Amino acid sequence: MAMERPVRLVLDASLLLNPVGAGAQEAAPVPTLRPGAEALLRRLRHSNLGVAICHTEEMPTTVSGFLEMTADLNSFGYISLPAPTGNHLLNELMLEWSRTSSCFYATSRVDEDLFSELESHNWKVIAVDSECGTKDSGVVNIGKLQELLITLATLIKKEIVSSSILMVGYAMKPSREEDFAKRGAFPIYPSENGLIFVPLSFELPLASQLLEVDIILHKMTDEIITIDPNCSISFPRGISFSAGMSEVIRFMEEYPDFCIIDPFKNISPLLDRLQIQEILVRLQELGSEGRPKLRAPHSLKAIKFNGSELQKQLAEANLSFPLIVKPQVACGVADAHNMALVFQIEEFSNLSVPLPAILQICTCELPFAMIHLQKQPGDSDV
Repeated sequence: MAMERPVRLVLDASLLLNPVGAGAQEAAPVPTLRPGAEALLRRLRHSNLGVAICHTEEMPTTVSGFLEMTADLNSFGYISLPAPTGNHLLNELMLEWSRTSSCFYATSRVDEDLFSELESHNWKVIAVDSECGTKDSGVVNIGKLQELLITLATLIKKEIVSSSILMVGYAMKPSREEDFAKRGAFPIYPSENGLIFVPLSFELPLASQLLEVDIILHKMTDEIITIDPNCSISFPRGISFSAGMSEVIRFMEEYPDFCIIDPFKNISPLLDRLQIQEILVRLQELGSEGRPKLRAPHSLKAIKFNGSELQKQLAEANLSFPLIVKPQVACGVADAHNMALVFQIEEFSNLSVPLPAILQICTCELPFAMIHLQKQPGDSDV
């Protein structure tokens, strides 16, 4: 169930621009975005909100031109606020939005007159940075730019006043987030099935963020620092996570009934190719008459590539060449996908696949295998 009214967000120039000096030597400074602004704009680009960037008319043309270009690059609107004339501080577009939309104005500058007029037209003002304190209790004050999205999402959810709207806080590496967002998977405007998506920031205290969201969506393996291959990979033993993901794990230990996708203990077996193999073997045993049969590939765990000893182990495990050799650690570390296709026992002597390794019978067609052998550095796995 999506909102009936569109949501408009206007970003004041002060929120996006790096502060510049006023000295004579800096008469024409090159405008740049403040730290964190680029990530904010990227996320808003795919938010399904109506976003615009605004500035006052007296702003230098170099700065206004930079802001207009930034708005165009992100497919945002662009607004020039009129010079103050009496009680009229908003342009016609903003006045029209106030009649048809739920409107939010985010800024890092204090302008009591502007705030007052915005609120008189039912706009909600979010002031970023602690120095932007104001006597007006209607202004929502936050300390950092990174807090803006979760604050905005919380205000949107409160305005809907519906228990069917759920807020999903997600944590994953930026490139993965961008891929999902481009496909429309992370809207801040409520989706048709009533979901609002916001990024969890590891630069801010997580406790307050996690208490605002209803669901945690994560890519745990993006936050793995190291995995000890000599330690049994049984979550969380043997796995070292980033400080942020470690805090999420502690939160889930304290609130085990909190909804998380997916529970960590459900994912941990997928970090270990030996555990994956054991799962496949158990699934094989569940086969029933009249249904397609599932067969786990014959496999063997190797702790060293010793020719004569390994040949005996291969025979006992019913393995024949060609074999595909994979690290036991399945993901989360740099060499987890460093694999090899081996056609004879002698090739193990110069193999660079990390140990311990899983050896599996290779059942793919040979031409397909040869294509993969000819991959160039930097090519992705299929």
